Amino acid sequence: MSYQIVEKKEIAPSVHMMKIKAPDVARAAKAGQFIILRIDETSERVPLTIADFDANEGTVTIIFQEMGKTTKQLANMSASDELQDFVGPLGTPADVRELGTVILVGGGVGIAPVYPQVKAYREAGNKVISVIGARNESLLILEDEMREASDELHVATDDGSKGHHGFVTDVVKNILDSGEEVARIVVIGPPILMKVAAGMTEPYGVETIVSLNPIMIDGTGMCGGCRVSVGGETKFACVDGPEFDAHKVDFNLLMSRLALYRSEESKCQENYDHKCTCRGEN
Repeated sequence: MSYQIVEKKEIAPSVHMMKIKAPDVARAAKAGQFIILRIDETSERVPLTIADFDANEGTVTIIFQEMGKTTKQLANMSASDELQDFVGPLGTPADVRELGTVILVGGGVGIAPVYPQVKAYREAGNKVISVIGARNESLLILEDEMREASDELHVATDDGSKGHHGFVTDVVKNILDSGEEVARIVVIGPPILMKVAAGMTEPYGVETIVSLNPIMIDGTGMCGGCRVSVGGETKFACVDGPEFDAHKVDFNLLMSRLALYRSEESKCQENYDHKCTCRGEN
């Protein structure tokens, strides 16, 4: 069985959105879960958080950034092309329920997995305050969609090209300092962002949840590649997560494990770029 790409577009520099025909996955998907895809039978397995899904349409939306060989190869595909594998939904769904006021924070491409949670938390009866950020305005994604799905939307850019000049954590701190009674904060983005956010929110005593993205192979808890340390215990992000209590995550261990294969990843990307150049594809 193969999975057709029914829509594909670049939504920011080197950031792509794909809508995949996967009826079984779409019917079962819930906010916070992810899929694992393979382009063909020789490609690596790539885990990507579900950015949206439509059970009636039978489609699942993914958003990814060109980071290495496989994501570059994926970016070169077009609508009507087919993927070899599209497995999911995987992981434990987000713990969405009525809590009161919830702040959802997305940094960079992390805005994509935050989006379905924004919709789910609001549908559950919560007041949803969304905070999204990127290095600059051109890298902001899903701004219109996030504004429509949220009760409030705040934007931050590192360079001040749009919204708050600074980081999303500055905005969250301002909201907490304003006296807003916040029941939960969800943060998804680069590990350093989630680490800083966890440190910032801890003194306020507000429950803070992060979605972790460690190295992952099978996505079913068998390989152990996605192990993380949470509260001093080893957890597998693929089956125990991907969401965890931010105040208990060992972010230093997470970041060191993410860097384990950086040299091999760089070499693989260089070889792919060289082959594409030789074929005149770049």
